[in-house]
Amino acid sequence: MSEPQLSVVVPVFNERDNVAPLVGEIVAALRGQVDFEIVYVDDNSKDDTLAVLESLKLTHPELRVLHHVQQSGQSTAVRNGIKAARAPWIATLDGDGQNDPADIPKMLAARATAPTQVKLFAGWRVNRQDSGSKRWASKWANAIRARMLRDDTPDTGCGIKLFERAAFLDLPYFDHMHRFLPALMQRAGWKTISVPVNHRHRTAGVSKYNNLNRALVGIRDLRGVAWLIARSRRTDVQER
Repeated sequence: MSEPQLSVVVPVFNERDNVAPLVGEIVAALRGQVDFEIVYVDDNSKDDTLAVLESLKLTHPELRVLHHVQQSGQSTAVRNGIKAARAPWIATLDGDGQNDPADIPKMLAARATAPTQVKLFAGWRVNRQDSGSKRWASKWANAIRARMLRDDTPDTGCGIKLFERAAFLDLPYFDHMHRFLPALMQRAGWKTISVPVNHRHRTAGVSKYNNLNRALVGIRDLRGVAWLIARSRRTDVQER
């Protein structure tokens, strides 16, 4: 099998009813457009998500399945999927089906016309389909983050992103880092672009987070990322 050009990484925890529809949508969006693989990372689900994924491998040759032997969180699942990926570019999706895989070709098109210094294309949910309280909390968090980090990104919480694998693996790793990718990429010297994308209602399962949990964790992480940016040093290197 030839090496894929794109790896679609999807972290999941207790999403058994969302797995099959989302895999089907990814295949429909990308098959015939680009050589790709799908890397699902099951974060030790307590339902039969893993069994559903393993059964889908029989009919979807692009699908690979990784399994955490203990629950480790979304950032770790994303990173482990990226480490296992075989393609030089990564697309990520949340496993709840709210991201639309049909937006991945749009992001690939944006990459085709962007300067090589752009290493991250971040989804921007211009028409959020979450509850009013969740949208308000996200708006508040984005405003604080933008003021502190100056990352010029309207929506860092969107799960659909396209980025270079090598650039991601060069970033400092910490839990919840996936929420700060634009700022971390910019800290590393790369440019980022926000791409308007579709957003959908969750049709099955339940959210794994609440607004209070997001806020408490986010404040601590935000201070840490601000410290990383303040302490960063970059210089061009020449081999002589």
